[in-house]
Amino acid sequence: MAPIRPGRSHRPRGWERGRPGPAGAPGPLPTPAASRGGCQPPGPSRLPRTPRLWRGARRGRAGVGGGWMEAAGLGDAAPAMPAPGPRQRGQSCPCPGVRTRLPVLRWLPRYSLAWLQLDLIAGLTVGLTVVPQALAYAEVAGLPLQYGLYSSFMGCFVYCILGTAKDVTLGPTAIMSLLVSSYAFHEPVYAILLAFLSGCIQLAMGLLHLGFLLDFISSPVIKGFTSAASITISFNQVKNILGLQGIPRQFFLQVYETLRRIGETRAGDAVLGLACLAVLAGLRAMKSRLPRAARAEPLAARVSYLIVWTSATARNALVVLFAGLVAYSFQVMGSQPFMLTGSIPQGLPAFRLPRFSMAAPNGTVTFQSMVEDMGVGLAVVPLMGLLETVAIAKAFASQNDYRIDPNQELLAMGFANILGSFVSSYPITGSFGRTAVNAQSGVCTPAGGLVTGALVLLSLAYLTSLFYYIPKAALAAVIISAVVPMFDAGIFRALWRVKRLDLVPLCVTFLLCFWEVQYGIVAGVLVSGILLLYSIARPPIKVSEGDVLLVQPGSSLHFPAIECLRDAVCSRTLAGASPPRSVILDCCHISSIDYTVVVGLAELLQELRKHGLSLAFCSLQDPVLQVLLSADLEGFQHFPSWEEAERCGGAEPGGGGAAPFASTSQSSLLPAGLIQ
Repeated sequence: MAPIRPGRSHRPRGWERGRPGPAGAPGPLPTPAASRGGCQPPGPSRLPRTPRLWRGARRGRAGVGGGWMEAAGLGDAAPAMPAPGPRQRGQSCPCPGVRTRLPVLRWLPRYSLAWLQLDLIAGLTVGLTVVPQALAYAEVAGLPLQYGLYSSFMGCFVYCILGTAKDVTLGPTAIMSLLVSSYAFHEPVYAILLAFLSGCIQLAMGLLHLGFLLDFISSPVIKGFTSAASITISFNQVKNILGLQGIPRQFFLQVYETLRRIGETRAGDAVLGLACLAVLAGLRAMKSRLPRAARAEPLAARVSYLIVWTSATARNALVVLFAGLVAYSFQVMGSQPFMLTGSIPQGLPAFRLPRFSMAAPNGTVTFQSMVEDMGVGLAVVPLMGLLETVAIAKAFASQNDYRIDPNQELLAMGFANILGSFVSSYPITGSFGRTAVNAQSGVCTPAGGLVTGALVLLSLAYLTSLFYYIPKAALAAVIISAVVPMFDAGIFRALWRVKRLDLVPLCVTFLLCFWEVQYGIVAGVLVSGILLLYSIARPPIKVSEGDVLLVQPGSSLHFPAIECLRDAVCSRTLAGASPPRSVILDCCHISSIDYTVVVGLAELLQELRKHGLSLAFCSLQDPVLQVLLSADLEGFQHFPSWEEAERCGGAEPGGGGAAPFASTSQSSLLPAGLIQ
């Protein structure tokens, strides 16, 4: 998926970790590119004062996004806050643990009006993107459209306080909306409860430092899921582009019904939807190819660049606004050729606990029944939300030269979903597209999310009556334009060229996601796990035959692999016509072993001794050597290298060889019947 490339900008190293500045001052804020505007440090005099923290500025690397005004050459770069004086240093947080759990304390003491200016611009730009997308994604989730707006502001406020990446914006996304559609059954009560429970799971994972679990979801599984989701979500909106109603949501039935009823297409919706798609595609292409206006160019050229850049960035809002004006014009004239969004309740959602039961025609659905209905979704939704957020945060952190704390991101996501459920939000996660817009708009701190959240609240309070005239075809075009870049056709070709075995989990996930999303994700993870376990159980073993059999495992030995090693040794020593004098096990690649491996090696030592052969170990790493010495293996001998072991003739069965490092008399690991 490559919708918009994240902007590159300078970051004083250590701001996200709360590293103190000069003389114990709080860590500085991240800054946009030094050469293209934003929050760059002041003039040359700054370098001697903070040589380490502003090292990126001395390099002079320019960012892709830069500041919004500076990008157009309309203003000078915003200066950074000066180094804090003694009074400011005394006001810094005395408890490092608090700064770790509240990242806002790392940058808030040094906040400046210059940063505020750029955060305001970035927040407004993202807000113009999130409002139409929120309405559209609620449609994907199968919920009333106001729930998209309810889900778009709490994450902005929470992440400003708890988040460790300045660029990330939280809110509804296409992927998460598709998952909510599968597990919430188009019921707002289920969706809100799913957000609450997902937040609790994410919060617990963050407190227990379980972020490493995300590493077990492989890239082919993620690519297969996102590519299938791109097709599923896009085709789900075709009915709105064509003006069809009563189309089922299951993918294969949806394809069948859409093709069967394509003759019922409403001309007005089709024309408007295709026109919106064309405009969105054109503005996206225009922005990707827009040359940057140089400062030396005339003011008119720089203003033109600014207008085009702003239009392309806020293209979703412009298209929805244009379509709404067209629909309103037809309404005034007494005819309406479009399917409209309809009435959206005005006002802010009530702040209350989510409901843990639901009234139904045949009684009350209890909390236990609701949890059972959501089933595997309670694992899939929080994990996919965390995976999406952490992946986006890592991508922009690497682009912009700062680091994130994955476990702190889990805490931020957990609190955002828990508090979001109090204002009727469904599960949220990081949005790649809006995060890219945020970075390219020159955001300086997570405070830009406060502006975005405030804009959503203003829309709920005063603008919902205007949303009545938004055509569904325009919202469908916004969704399709957002999710089409998620389809990665090149991944199939790349895996075929790099490692074809990885095509198995990719294809399994991709195909099963068309049936049910949860089946595709679970099956892909299982297939990836099986391939991982197989590589552990059958490690590569290099065998060199001669007078001495040299056996070299290519990776660490764990209990599933010991039988493979024993078979590799015994098949070449006991079955051959002229067996070697001894066997040398080169352990240079083995960094850890377990108890089962030790038992297997003890049995192998005894089996070789029965046939008059010896087994010597060489190149043992300290942890492995300590385990083997503690095991007190009978006849255990080791050498520093295989050359020395071969020169000394290995370990003779009767102990007559050259003296190795250690030799013991009897193994205490084997059952008594196996000790001869």
